[in-house]
Amino acid sequence: MALSELVTNAVRHAHAPRGREIGVKALWDGTSLRTEVADAGSWAELEPLAHQPDGEGGRGLVVVAAVAARWGVERRAYGIGKTVWAEFPVPDGRTEQSKPPWPQRA
Repeated sequence: MALSELVTNAVRHAHAPRGREIGVKALWDGTSLRTEVADAGSWAELEPLAHQPDGEGGRGLVVVAAVAARWGVERRAYGIGKTVWAEFPVPDGRTEQSKPPWPQRA
């Protein structure tokens, strides 16, 4: 859900130059999953917005902030744009060798 919100925000709001792609990365370090969405749009300070009863959008970062342990935005190391990221620790001390961080099918 959070990854979908971050990608949707990049598609709808980044206003990147034509021909630039949106990059998605998932990183697992054995204790948490970090998702990143990079775009070539201009820098923006991002903050979740208060819900507007009549609004049709604007809830994406509120959702991300609600489900992620941490999230943020940083300038891309090389090139133009920014990377928005969210981190999800795996509860119960599970490690990479014991159980994957996603539900198993029965």
